[in-house]
Amino acid sequence: MNEEIKAYNDKQTSGDKDICDRLATLIDIGLPEAERKIWHSHPVWFLDGNPIVGYSKQKAGVRLMFWSGADFEESALSVRGEKFKDASIFYNNVAEIETTDLSRWLNKSREIQWDYKNIVKRKGLLERLK
Repeated sequence: MNEEIKAYNDKQTSGDKDICDRLATLIDIGLPEAERKIWHSHPVWFLDGNPIVGYSKQKAGVRLMFWSGADFEESALSVRGEKFKDASIFYNNVAEIETTDLSRWLNKSREIQWDYKNIVKRKGLLERLK
């Protein structure tokens, strides 16, 4: 596991740390080619400089977010807004993580991507990459 991400996970409470460690392990397995780092204060995985998936501790639990997840057509992922294409799920216990679902979402995240890398250059407009 990336040292920055390990440090982030280690700062969480015991139950949240278990969730974060499990998510990091499964994401690393599912997206081995991805660059991983702390971005905007939380762990994020990138493909070709484009943010794909990340997680953060929030009031409702540990939020796993897919930047292009709104187009995955997955009922377990909730779409947050209309302007961007993100979708997420919250976890409050490591047992809630369905590895089959997460694996499928990671595969979709490789196949369905919107260009967040160039969103500033395009003045907030998203273009579909894949």
